[in-house]
Amino acid sequence: MSWKQEADEIRRRRELAKQQGGEDGVARQHAKGRLTVRERIAGLVDDGSFDEQGETAGQAEFDEAGNLVGYQPANYVMGFGKLGGRRVVVGGEDFTLKGGSPNAAGLRKSVFAEDMAIRYRVPLVRFLEGGGGSVAGASGKGLSFSPVYDRPRFRSLSDAMATVPVASAACGPVAGFPAARLAASHFSVMTKETAQVLVAGPAVVERALGVSMTKEELGGHQVHLKNGTVDNLARDEQDAFDQVRRFLSYMPQNVWELPPVAATDDDPGRADEALLEVIPRDRRKPYDGRKLVAHVVDTGSFFEVGRRFGPGQIVGLARLNGRPVGVIAADCRFAAGAMTANGSQKVRRFVDLCDTFHLPVLSFVDEPGFMIGPDAEQAGTIRYGTALVLAVMQSRVPWASIVVRKSFGVAAAAHYGPDGLVLAWPSAEMGALPVEGGVAVAYARQLAQAEDPAALRAELEAKMAAANGAFPRGEQFNVHELIDPRETRRRLCTWLEWIEPLLESQKGPTFYPIRP
Repeated sequence: MSWKQEADEIRRRRELAKQQGGEDGVARQHAKGRLTVRERIAGLVDDGSFDEQGETAGQAEFDEAGNLVGYQPANYVMGFGKLGGRRVVVGGEDFTLKGGSPNAAGLRKSVFAEDMAIRYRVPLVRFLEGGGGSVAGASGKGLSFSPVYDRPRFRSLSDAMATVPVASAACGPVAGFPAARLAASHFSVMTKETAQVLVAGPAVVERALGVSMTKEELGGHQVHLKNGTVDNLARDEQDAFDQVRRFLSYMPQNVWELPPVAATDDDPGRADEALLEVIPRDRRKPYDGRKLVAHVVDTGSFFEVGRRFGPGQIVGLARLNGRPVGVIAADCRFAAGAMTANGSQKVRRFVDLCDTFHLPVLSFVDEPGFMIGPDAEQAGTIRYGTALVLAVMQSRVPWASIVVRKSFGVAAAAHYGPDGLVLAWPSAEMGALPVEGGVAVAYARQLAQAEDPAALRAELEAKMAAANGAFPRGEQFNVHELIDPRETRRRLCTWLEWIEPLLESQKGPTFYPIRP
């Protein structure tokens, strides 16, 4: 009496599951320039490390004699894998089966992937490509599983975001619930030529609104990189894999651990001469904020996130002497780096990320203040800006703020964490208002009555600039130290050593977890 027949059927079902949507379905996927979900998982994880879960989930078909004649696998593939030797949970929709629209087992597997990441405290990687729910259901007979408001489905999203790093890649059309999953990620990336992100596709939009648009017009990268729905753009799927790997390399496995320290041969005492010239003496002249960051952090370690959304603000991950840190800087080529509504949302979300996963924050401060004018008012700049300032005040992670040029107005508060270290370069200016605006307001009557308003304005602006300069601030101990720019890297590396016990004491969930 043996179970060999049943064991053979398990093996056969596993073989059938690996056929996915069949040769024709796989061929159609490749013809669109897209990989299958199994190819994506294999391309991401360490060779031979994928341990699939739920491989036999699906729907079997039998003939009258009870013989297995057909098998449609669940259209979600998931399991454990390793990235750089560290365990992750990875999964994704199988677009070769019903366009990724979930069958009952496929939906359960997608939720179980999140549950596994939470239970085993490991990062979660999703490959998203699917149309969400279908009125016909996977069998063509209507839905046969739990409704969209079922509590566990969204509880797992929330719990995962609060406890483990979540990275998602859109590699094809993503609509409905998969699009919500993409937004509910700590890092998201979409492929340039093949991905679109949609609440609903063109057919639904045209039927409801009478508007005819393509998938690309509705939800291509030109839309979602600029509105902040998706963080980064990938040239192709391989680039998306590389970006996911790189993002997770800065992250701890979960909130109960600290980010991993990498080996580096970059001297912590390196003092780049270029830092003496990176900030122009002409205070109206822009500079390259990314080059400034690159001169301070470990060589080649800066990984920018969300470049096209709120472009006046630069945020990203980097390393200092091998230790992961979060970096905030300004791109003053956009509205002089003023904090816009979009910029505020971008930085707020990044601060939440750093606080959730115990990443010390380095802020290279060049803040002229909140963006002003009618467009800024209509965008709700003060609302989103205030939310950012409060997120910074609520953060527990250590901050180091390096004032490299301007630090003005309420928006400046978004660059200084509670009890943080504050350093200043000789180019620093600090005050309630930028000099130009401050003079225009405070001396409006004198300027109106002056014989030469332009000359008086220049004289007053020069006096105010001198009073707001770095040396008076250093003398008053408004900053903790006035430093030679070339000292920045050394001082920050030393600071990271000093704060390590504090980071150890803060391990665990934060009271204010990241929100999408």
